[in-house]
Amino acid sequence: VKGLTGNVFCLVSGSRSSKTFKPKKNIPEGSHQYELLKHAEATLGSGNLRQAVMLPEGEDLNEWIAVNTVDFFNQINMLYGTITEFCTEASCPVMSAGPRYEYHWADGTNIKKPIKCSAPKYIDYLMTWVQDQLDDETLFPSKIGVPFPKNFMSVAKTILKRLFRVYAHIYHQHFDSVMRLQEEAHLNTSFKHFIFFVQEFNLIDRRELAPLQELIEKLGSKDR
Repeated sequence: VKGLTGNVFCLVSGSRSSKTFKPKKNIPEGSHQYELLKHAEATLGSGNLRQAVMLPEGEDLNEWIAVNTVDFFNQINMLYGTITEFCTEASCPVMSAGPRYEYHWADGTNIKKPIKCSAPKYIDYLMTWVQDQLDDETLFPSKIGVPFPKNFMSVAKTILKRLFRVYAHIYHQHFDSVMRLQEEAHLNTSFKHFIFFVQEFNLIDRRELAPLQELIEKLGSKDR
């Protein structure tokens, strides 16, 4: 199964890893956003992730963040899809990232008061919520000339903050399964790309990144 970031993010084919957790969100071919995605793929292929996340010259920041947010949703979707059989109500009765961090779900509309739920339930809520935002043309316009809303950046930040929690859960609770499936290289590359991107545009508060702070520092130091 090939991820959107072509040659860098490519999952091992096989019945287990081809399970996609949620339908893949496609960027329409021929659109400007599709061209931006192709640019992202080409720079990722060079292996320089710091350079790959930078805003291409003359491009709109909102559009660049939108394209990459869709791409990260697809990547995390696929990564989590490979370990869903190990992430169950029994194995993960709470949504956590190690013993010190537990997440309760609220979306502000359907569920206003945060609820405690299992990791698979939480991640299902989270990915469904993200997909609804990405499918909303008023938030993520796909047509050329349609402006992004004034609250776009705050919506994008919330999406990325929540997607980070899926990485945090996978690393803390399921890394042994990831290693058994020999997918740690894919997970690490995807996460490193994600972290460099959110750092480049200051999209996630440092406190939110605390569950994986050591790993983030390690990934960053390797790249200096």
